[in-house]
Amino acid sequence: MVTSCFSVISLVGGFLRRSITAAGLSSQTADIDGDTTIHYWGPPAPTAKPKLVLVHGFGPASIWQWRHQAAFFAKEYDLYIPDLVFFGESYTRSPARSEVFQATCLVRLMENLGVTRYSVVGTSYGGFVAYQMAEMWPERVEKVVIASSAVNMRRSDNGRLLKQAGVDKIEDLLLPVTAGQLRSSIRFVVSRAPPYVPDFVLNDYIDKLYSENRREKLELLKELNIGKNETVTLSPLSQEVLLVWGENDHIFLLERGEELKKLLGEKAKLQVIKKGSHIPQLEHPTQFNNIVKNFLHGLS
Repeated sequence: MVTSCFSVISLVGGFLRRSITAAGLSSQTADIDGDTTIHYWGPPAPTAKPKLVLVHGFGPASIWQWRHQAAFFAKEYDLYIPDLVFFGESYTRSPARSEVFQATCLVRLMENLGVTRYSVVGTSYGGFVAYQMAEMWPERVEKVVIASSAVNMRRSDNGRLLKQAGVDKIEDLLLPVTAGQLRSSIRFVVSRAPPYVPDFVLNDYIDKLYSENRREKLELLKELNIGKNETVTLSPLSQEVLLVWGENDHIFLLERGEELKKLLGEKAKLQVIKKGSHIPQLEHPTQFNNIVKNFLHGLS
């Protein structure tokens, strides 16, 4: 891969870091078990404000996926935006790769920070992690938002996704290695066709945000527990749950969101974002933020 000496992505990354710092968050790392280090953006120390954890999906590190939410929610919450293991600066020597392991790492992170009660918002792969956090530690997780994330995914959904995306392997969609693959992936996860981006910028994007820990990320996909079977056995959650879905999500179809609402029990609600796709927090940030805020405030 040939990349330009001038890095657009590095410039944008610097802007994002300055923006999140301006919101009162700082870049921090925590060793949680002797083998695992988690990088996160958070307040210098816990305050009296309620606590909120944002869990990103597959793709770039956390600040790229939550850039429109950081300043909005940091006004009212002690906001924590971690990088999942093998994303950003988070890493482990453990052989574990499942979404349960990711959830355990985040719960241990919050324990180490002295935070024992918090709400969680997870998008896509991060929704798998958020579900596990809420299901396994109900005494810690207060409210749950699962966005664009079919925790009830079936094995056959993978075949449908590959066929619709026109790829042979899921990594061609989630871990692109060429400008053409990345361009196709972007078109697949957004509602409206994005403006043309030159290949050198897309290659820079891949080099800076996708290439690191690629082998380990492939292992994360391989070791997913969710979606391995055709029969779904899903435990309802005891917490209030909000599902946020784009009506045109091609990764996880809206019908899965409607089914998930029923599976999660009476405390689950579904909000559909019109003309939204798989990343409504980026495509429709104002609407997404207000939907989540109203839910957390008990207004929806």
